[in-house]
Amino acid sequence: MTPPAHASALTRRRAAREAEPGTRAARAVHKGQQTKAAIVDVALGLATHIGLEGLSIGALAEATGMSKSGVFAHFGSREELQISVVREYHARFQAAVFEPAMREPRGLPRLRALFGLWMKQTSTELDSGCLHISGAVEFDDRPGPVRDALQESVRDWQGAVRRAVAQAIEAGHLGASTNAEQTSFEIHGLILALHFEARFLNSPGAIERAEQGFEHLIARVSAPHGITAN
Repeated sequence: MTPPAHASALTRRRAAREAEPGTRAARAVHKGQQTKAAIVDVALGLATHIGLEGLSIGALAEATGMSKSGVFAHFGSREELQISVVREYHARFQAAVFEPAMREPRGLPRLRALFGLWMKQTSTELDSGCLHISGAVEFDDRPGPVRDALQESVRDWQGAVRRAVAQAIEAGHLGASTNAEQTSFEIHGLILALHFEARFLNSPGAIERAEQGFEHLIARVSAPHGITAN
């Protein structure tokens, strides 16, 4: 027997009322996530200029126009705030460098893309600074969760470079005797030298020299019979 029309309407209204608290809760969670993301965005901007140690709940509350208790409620501690900033920096680095490079063919094309995008990212950080480098200076001798988060971020990226080198060896673009660990170490060294030369010393031509250094390195470890194009 089909229920009366008014009964189904009542059922719908009752269901809507029952679902409303859950909907409100979901909206509150979503709004909280948006607020936290906005705070982390501001914190990251501050950290790239004043370092992770320069971050404080009070300074961030002032920068965001929030109360100290409001900022604290999203993180619970200054340490958790710093870790959130490290993870956000890593996520943005991955999106700007790693993910586009992964769309290139495996081997030397991907390795070149990784270095080229890394160089591009470095050039955008000359005015603000690299959180990996500044964080290493601040936390190199201070064990704890913030240092662990920084190390995890850097090691994850170093691993990506090593894999790209290894794939270039497998593809025959680099010589079979190439040491992937050593080659990735030297590539990382070029980026560190670029930061020091361009940001600290303001040396003209630093970017060009880093590019030349990469080409010299690739020429040295290339396969004996030339580089195979994919």
